[in-house]
Amino acid sequence: MILLRGIVVWLILIVAESINGAIRVFWLVPSLGNVRGHQIAFVIGSLLVLTIPIVFVPWLRASRLPQLISVGVLWLVLTVLFELMLGRLVFGYSWEQIAADYNIRQGGLMPFGLLLLTLSPLIAAKIRGVFPDRRRRAI
Repeated sequence: MILLRGIVVWLILIVAESINGAIRVFWLVPSLGNVRGHQIAFVIGSLLVLTIPIVFVPWLRASRLPQLISVGVLWLVLTVLFELMLGRLVFGYSWEQIAADYNIRQGGLMPFGLLLLTLSPLIAAKIRGVFPDRRRRAI
């Protein structure tokens, strides 16, 4: 049930990120240039990737570390598959064009975004107090 709920939250994430991508392509890059447009979209995307899980983590009902890690890995896998399918099948990008987003040396920020996405269930659970603190408190 947790993974099914994780897919629902991922769908919300991917819609929000797709809107962010459209804003980047149609407004930010033409107005600010490629590098600055990608940087601003990355910051906005990072905020989305943190905010949406913070809102939905109680609904996920994942409070144990393995559950939260599973949801994060699920989101990682679904996002990479989505990006590859969208890039190749919808936009017809070459593998080189797709790989450029993952190449940090060429300014690609995707690895950082994917790392944040993968950790976002843990971060959200910690922020919302869903993930129990293992340290014992002194009485």
